[in-house]
Amino acid sequence: MHDGAMTSYSVAAPVSSFGLARGEGEGAVLRLAGVAVPVVGTARVYTCGITPYDVTHLGHAATFVWSDLLASVWRLCGVVTVASRNVTDVDDVLTRAAGARGSDVDQFALQQEFLFDKDMTALLVRRPAHEPRARHHVEAVQQLAAALLAGGAGYLRDGFVYFRGAEVAARSGLSREEALARCAEYGDDPQDPRRDDPFDVAVWRPSGAGEPAWPSPWGPGRPGWHAECAAMALSVFGASVDVLAGGEDLVFPHHAYQAAMAEAVTGVAPFARARLQVGAVHQDGAKMAKSTGNLTLVADLLGAHSPAAVRLLLLDRPWRSAWEYRPADLDTAAARLEQLYAAAGRLGDADATAAVTAALLADLDVPRAIEAAVDGGGEAARLLLRVLALA
Repeated sequence: MHDGAMTSYSVAAPVSSFGLARGEGEGAVLRLAGVAVPVVGTARVYTCGITPYDVTHLGHAATFVWSDLLASVWRLCGVVTVASRNVTDVDDVLTRAAGARGSDVDQFALQQEFLFDKDMTALLVRRPAHEPRARHHVEAVQQLAAALLAGGAGYLRDGFVYFRGAEVAARSGLSREEALARCAEYGDDPQDPRRDDPFDVAVWRPSGAGEPAWPSPWGPGRPGWHAECAAMALSVFGASVDVLAGGEDLVFPHHAYQAAMAEAVTGVAPFARARLQVGAVHQDGAKMAKSTGNLTLVADLLGAHSPAAVRLLLLDRPWRSAWEYRPADLDTAAARLEQLYAAAGRLGDADATAAVTAALLADLDVPRAIEAAVDGGGEAARLLLRVLALA
C-alpha cells in the first residue's frame, strides 16, 4: 500500500473555485490540435465513455483524465463547462461478457459501472453533468433512424435501418482497405449482403434469441453503436458540441459515423468544433486493450501509488501521442510531483502564472506548464496543482 511518505502541499483555494485574477483571462482562447475554440457562455464537451464489461485500465483512464483537464482549463479562464460522458450499456460485447459470467446483463453492467466510478473518484475525475445511458435512449435512436430514412440518408432492409456511409469512409483519410479493416475490427460486417455499400452501417437492427430487444416500427430490435452515441449527444446537447473527446482509436469508424449521422439529421456541420482524441496507451508493444489482455488496471496501481502520481503519469505528456507504459514511469511521475509540491512551498515569480496559463491554453501543453511552474514556483506551482487536480 502507499506508505504516505510523499509530501503533500495543501493548496488553499478549493478546486472548484480556481481562476485567473481579474483581467488575466480576457481574450484567452484555448487551442486544440491547432484549432482555436473560443467560447461564448458555455462549453459543451461530449466524451465517449465506457462499455461496462470490465474494470478500468490505463488506456480508459487517460481519456477521462484528459477530458477532465480540458474542463479545468476552461474553468481557469472563467468558461462554464458542461460535460457529458455516456455509458454504452447496450452492446453485443457487453451481452456476451455477461453471458460468459452467467450474469444478468443489466446487473453485470451496473456492477462494472460501479467499479469504474470508484476508479474515477480516486483519480479526482469530476462527475460529468450528464451521464446518458444507451438503454435510456433507445427511443431517441429510433427517432434518429426515422429522420435518416425520411431524409434519404438511410434505407430499410429486412428489419435493418442502414445509414449510407460511403462518403464517411471517403473523408476518413484512410485507404479503402484500411477503412474496411477498421470497421471489421470494431464489430461491423462490411460483407453484409443486405447493404448497398460495404461502408453503410446499421442504425437499427433486428434482435435474435437472447439478444436485448425493444419494439420499433421495423420490428423488435436494438440500436447500432454509432447511432447510440449520435442519439445521446443530440439528446443532451442538441445539434453540435464544442469538443468531442475520446481515444484516438475511436476517430474512425465511431466518431466519424457519429458525427455524420448527427449532421445528416440536423444540417449543422461540423458536429464538433474540435476533437480531443487522446493517444493510445501501449503495453508490451501493443495497444492496451481488453481484447488482447495486456492490461494495467487503475485499481491495481492505486494500491501501491498515490492517485496524484497516477494522474500525473497520464497528463505529463502530449495528449495526442501514443505512449508505452512501463512501471518505472510511475516513479518518474512521483518525483515530478515532489518537484511541484516543493515549488509550491517557496516564494515565486509573480509572472510565472501567465506562462503556466499560456502553456495550458496552447494545446493543453502540460509538460511545458510543469516546467514553468517548477521554475517560477510559488503561486504558479499552486495554480497548476489546482488545475491538474494534484493537491
